[in-house]
Amino acid sequence: MTINSAVTAFAGVMVLISVALTYFVHPNFIWFTVFIGANMIQSAFTGFCPPAIFFKKLGMKEA
Repeated sequence: MTINSAVTAFAGVMVLISVALTYFVHPNFIWFTVFIGANMIQSAFTGFCPPAIFFKKLGMKEA
Protein backbone atom coordinates (compact mmCIF):
# COMPACT_ATOMS: atom_id res chain seq x y z
CA MET A 1 0.00 0.00 0.00
CA THR A 2 1.33 3.41 -0.92
CA ILE A 3 1.12 6.56 1.17
CA ASN A 4 -1.52 8.04 -1.15
CA SER A 5 -3.83 5.05 -0.86
CA ALA A 6 -3.28 4.89 2.92
CA VAL A 7 -4.21 8.57 3.28
CA THR A 8 -7.33 8.07 1.17
CA ALA A 9 -8.38 5.05 3.22
CA PHE A 10 -7.66 6.92 6.47
CA ALA A 11 -9.77 9.89 5.35
CA GLY A 12 -12.64 7.58 4.42
CA VAL A 13 -12.53 5.81 7.77
CA MET A 14 -12.45 9.14 9.62
CA VAL A 15 -15.47 10.43 7.67
CA LEU A 16 -17.43 7.25 8.44
CA ILE A 17 -16.53 7.48 12.13
CA SER A 18 -17.56 11.11 12.28
CA VAL A 19 -20.89 10.41 10.57
CA ALA A 20 -21.55 7.53 13.00
CA LEU A 21 -20.73 9.79 15.96
CA THR A 22 -23.07 12.44 14.58
CA TYR A 23 -25.89 9.94 14.21
CA PHE A 24 -25.46 7.91 17.39
CA VAL A 25 -23.88 10.31 19.90
CA HIS A 26 -24.63 13.97 19.25
CA PRO A 27 -25.47 16.13 16.21
CA ASN A 28 -22.60 18.52 16.96
CA PHE A 29 -20.14 15.84 15.81
CA ILE A 30 -21.01 17.09 12.31
CA TRP A 31 -18.29 19.67 12.94
CA PHE A 32 -15.77 16.81 13.07
CA THR A 33 -16.86 15.88 9.56
CA VAL A 34 -16.50 19.51 8.46
CA PHE A 35 -13.00 19.62 9.98
CA ILE A 36 -11.98 16.48 8.07
CA GLY A 37 -13.30 17.91 4.79
CA ALA A 38 -11.53 21.23 5.36
CA ASN A 39 -8.25 19.41 6.02
CA MET A 40 -8.67 17.42 2.80
CA ILE A 41 -9.22 20.64 0.83
CA GLN A 42 -6.22 22.43 2.35
CA SER A 43 -4.08 19.35 1.70
CA ALA A 44 -5.06 19.42 -1.97
CA PHE A 45 -3.89 23.03 -2.29
CA THR A 46 -0.85 23.06 0.01
CA GLY A 47 0.41 19.48 -0.16
CA PHE A 48 0.75 19.44 3.65
CA CYS A 49 -0.90 16.33 5.09
CA PRO A 50 -0.05 15.19 8.64
CA PRO A 51 -1.30 11.61 8.07
CA ALA A 52 1.03 11.33 5.05
CA ILE A 53 3.97 12.35 7.25
CA PHE A 54 2.91 9.74 9.81
CA PHE A 55 2.57 6.98 7.20
CA LYS A 56 5.96 7.90 5.74
CA LYS A 57 7.55 7.53 9.19
CA LEU A 58 5.92 4.11 9.44
CA GLY A 59 7.91 3.13 6.37
CA MET A 60 5.25 3.13 3.68
CA LYS A 61 6.47 3.75 0.17
CA GLU A 62 5.53 6.75 -1.91
CA ALA A 63 3.62 6.38 -5.18
